Amino acid sequence: MSTGVSTGQLYTVAEVAAMMRVSKMTVYRLVQSGTIHSIRFGRSYRVPQSAVRNYLDATNPGSDFSI
Repeated sequence: MSTGVSTGQLYTVAEVAAMMRVSKMTVYRLVQSGTIHSIRFGRSYRVPQSAVRNYLDATNPGSDFSI
């Protein structure tokens, strides 16, 4: 089954929170609201690298983030 999403690397919520220097709860809120695309595996979420990059690019235009 294909979701049509090129994932590249998948990050845990904790890894995304550490990269963005926010709490895990903030990342969970972004995932639940659909602001950041995620993939659910059982009871946990994985966030594609591309989704993190897209979110950071959308919230901070003109900035160059390396993930």
